[in-house]
Amino acid sequence: MSNHQAIGLIEVSSIVAGFTVTDTMLKAANVKLILARSICSGKYMVLVSGDVSSVKSAVHVGCLTARGFLIDHTVLPRIHPDVFAAIGRSQPVEPSGALGIFEAFNVVTMIEAADAAVKAADVKIMEVRLAMALGGKAFATFTGDVSSVQAAVDAGKKVISEAGVLVNAVVIPRPHKDVYREVL
Repeated sequence: MSNHQAIGLIEVSSIVAGFTVTDTMLKAANVKLILARSICSGKYMVLVSGDVSSVKSAVHVGCLTARGFLIDHTVLPRIHPDVFAAIGRSQPVEPSGALGIFEAFNVVTMIEAADAAVKAADVKIMEVRLAMALGGKAFATFTGDVSSVQAAVDAGKKVISEAGVLVNAVVIPRPHKDVYREVL
């Protein structure tokens, strides 16, 4: 695993505040920017990675900078390396077998659920799509043998359900090849 073991997230209600928060977080600690962008409903999201203490420092300073625009923030330690690769994936994973998908009403819980899923079963995580053109929702897709995909979806669904933000979850045992065009 790289030195980017944790993810820190800040969500703010102002685009302008988002740029300021991003700049402050990157200057405050030795973190790597995963993404910073406007998301649906006129909000802005900043995701950074690094060692746990650096991410905690960056998120703390970012929260102070956000002032009255802060919506949510979190630090998620010990994230599986495949989750980092799946966030905003630019190189598709070759599908192999069943397709599993789960959907949540928020970004933080989706990252936690994707992490739980890849730790629970031998699956390939295809993508974690966060809030862009999704009305603020998020989803993750997985592929592998049916039983592994089912175990991964069950693990992720449990995390999302416990947070009260589950939209839907499904395992498609033998998807039509054209279904994968939608997730690649």
